[in-house]
Amino acid sequence: MTVTDLRMGTAAGRWVLLACVLGSGMAMLDSTVVNIALSRIGEEFGASFAGLQWTVNGYTLTLAGLILLGGSLGDRFGRRRIFLVGAVWFAAASLLCGLAPSVEVLVGARALQGVGGALLTPGSLALISASFHGRDRAAAIGAWSGLGGVAGALGPFVGGWLVEWSWRAVFLINLPIAAIIVVVALRHVPESRDTSAVQHLDVPGTLLAVVGLGALTWALTAAGESGADPAVLVTGLAGVLALVAFAFVERRSPAPLVPGELFASARFTAANLVTLLMYAALGLLFVLVVLQLQVVGGFSPLAAGTSMLPVTALMLLLSARMGALGARIGPRVPMTVGLVVAAAGVWLLSLIGPGTSYLTGVLPAVVVFGLGLSAAVAPLTTAVLDAADDRHAGVASGVNNAVARAAGLLAVAVIPAVAGISGDDWTDPVPFGAGFRIAMHVAAVLLLAGAVLSATLLGPPRNRRGGAGRDEASRDGAVRDTGCGDRHCGVSGPRPVPAHEEESHPSA
Repeated sequence: MTVTDLRMGTAAGRWVLLACVLGSGMAMLDSTVVNIALSRIGEEFGASFAGLQWTVNGYTLTLAGLILLGGSLGDRFGRRRIFLVGAVWFAAASLLCGLAPSVEVLVGARALQGVGGALLTPGSLALISASFHGRDRAAAIGAWSGLGGVAGALGPFVGGWLVEWSWRAVFLINLPIAAIIVVVALRHVPESRDTSAVQHLDVPGTLLAVVGLGALTWALTAAGESGADPAVLVTGLAGVLALVAFAFVERRSPAPLVPGELFASARFTAANLVTLLMYAALGLLFVLVVLQLQVVGGFSPLAAGTSMLPVTALMLLLSARMGALGARIGPRVPMTVGLVVAAAGVWLLSLIGPGTSYLTGVLPAVVVFGLGLSAAVAPLTTAVLDAADDRHAGVASGVNNAVARAAGLLAVAVIPAVAGISGDDWTDPVPFGAGFRIAMHVAAVLLLAGAVLSATLLGPPRNRRGGAGRDEASRDGAVRDTGCGDRHCGVSGPRPVPAHEEESHPSA
């Protein structure tokens, strides 16, 4: 493993931090502000609700399917190289999004964006982990986390303002950001790679994952629009078979994307089941609430986008404390209580309707939801890392991120249809409002189910190794981490944290 000993507070260290923060921030902004732009996109293109679903899911699909491969490519061919390829790819796809003449072209461009994001985001944390050492690494990761939080807080303001001007600006703003990333990375970021990385890439597993998720998502989305016709049933069955084949391929691959021994741990499996339920609810919520506020509540894009800002503020304020608490007493109590409180907040959000005041009708619900989410997210990351051996810390958090993204992907595809939202319903406040209430009730039930699993399946934290062995293992986990820097939990998965930093820099 190639490691560069940079120091925080030096010019060289600041340049590396700048490139990595801009890289993760660019992908994060696109994940958050696109939800704000959905109403304007639908109006311009006359899109159905399925078109809006695919505007979100096109990106999530390729990102979820390829993010683990992106981390492996960086380890093998050079993290800076793959980071740069991802930045350029992301910018080119963003340009295509900004110039899209139809919703179909936009969806295709969003899928290409997801490919760029899968190459770009794993390198952000990996480059920091490979470039800094010891306490400087801890400080760099802390600065990366904090600056990511600032970007998350500014995102709704910037995105809402851009959408007020033109939804296309949400994508075109990525071009100058990507140009700065490329210049800084080429001039100031050292290359690193894992010299012990397995040379075999799990291409068959990656293709099966993308095909399986893509076919299943298309079938679920199409079923909501046209019903379960033969094409939908055949495609859905093909998606399921591809995912089953993925599981068989992973068991026989010499370098699997998902090591089978991870899921031999009942705690790891339980933590990922909770992740699946929680992020299915969150993926649905962060798409539909912004639309509900605009379509039914009459909010402007800027007001709708900033409505959820208290969630980010609460997570920045409380996540570190809750992560430390989860590390001391175990994740069961904070996750269980947090998910129950978050479910109460989602139920309150379901009451948003015509003429709802932000101060009396939206803010209290958002605060309750944010408190619950702040209590649950960081302990969940701790539970995932604690359930895996130190040598698998990086891939464990990467798998957990992929599970979270896939959960949001499938939830956005299927639950609106279950709630009765389809076709042009999103343009009519009456049917959309009715469907929104049902969807929020479903999201609340998912969170409560996650609370039940947390209470019954997650026991006290296991004892982890101390000393040099643990530090070296966690260092490898940090370098190989395939999680993303996106901080908006409505789209991103749990924020990965190196094992030796999980008490001082927990997930936000």
